[in-house]
Amino acid sequence: MSWFSRNPGWRFPDILLILQPGFRVKQGIYFKFLEFCNSNHDGADETSEKEQQEAIEHIDEVQNEIDRLNEQASEEILKVEQKYNKLRQPFFQKRSELIAKIPNFWVTTFVNHPQVSALLGEEDEEALHYLTRVEVTEFEDIKSGYRIDFYYDENPYFENKVLSKEFHLNESGDPSSKSTEIKWKSGKDLTKRSSQTQNKAGKKRQHEEPESFFTWFTDHSDAGADELGEVIKDDIWPNPLQYYLVPDMDDEEGDGEDDDDDEEGLEDIDEEGDEDDGEEDEEEDDGDDGEVCPK
Repeated sequence: MSWFSRNPGWRFPDILLILQPGFRVKQGIYFKFLEFCNSNHDGADETSEKEQQEAIEHIDEVQNEIDRLNEQASEEILKVEQKYNKLRQPFFQKRSELIAKIPNFWVTTFVNHPQVSALLGEEDEEALHYLTRVEVTEFEDIKSGYRIDFYYDENPYFENKVLSKEFHLNESGDPSSKSTEIKWKSGKDLTKRSSQTQNKAGKKRQHEEPESFFTWFTDHSDAGADELGEVIKDDIWPNPLQYYLVPDMDDEEGDGEDDDDDEEGLEDIDEEGDEDDGEEDEEEDDGDDGEVCPK
């Protein structure tokens, strides 16, 4: 091990500076410097390295204990989650019965969700108007996966009454998915369409329609990175009402524009009134100037 590697605080240019002609260094200090350079520090370095290695080994042992407790905690959490999954089922069922009384609940919920709405084309929205119920079911061993079911009324797009997609995690930890084959009616396969149309608000889409929402049922390329499935299971399903009740941003913007128009109208009226007052004042001033005072 070189001295420079053992003493990183010293740089080669620093030593050259000390040895440069004209650099005034007392002879005693110079020889002390040379003695320091030539001294053997291998013993101290070996001791330091040994202590560090022992510390690393102890840290690794402690970390293994932490990891073991984390795994144990995960198992306990899963047991609790399984217990409460069963307790929640009657409430999910009751909620579904109540949602069925609200027309277009699920399409409104999906359209109001920022991540899901980004995947919806205009015809996707039309098809989702026939969606009457959504259910998320976690398997008995919740580590092994879950299933999402979409229940549809009779519609002009496909024959299926239920479309499902399942996500599985096998023993090796590799994720996979499978889904219902959609039986499209003639000429109605939305996964084969992509066009620039107008949305319901009458505004032209500034880009080509996104890939159809229904492509999700046929895409099994990377089940571990299926964001839509995770969003539905973890974000929408626990509380869909929060997205159903999101106010329509277009309506809010329209209200804001109306308010601005009202304010502009009031300002115009005020300005016209000020102009009229100014004209009256000028006429009065002219009248005063033309008046002849009696002698």
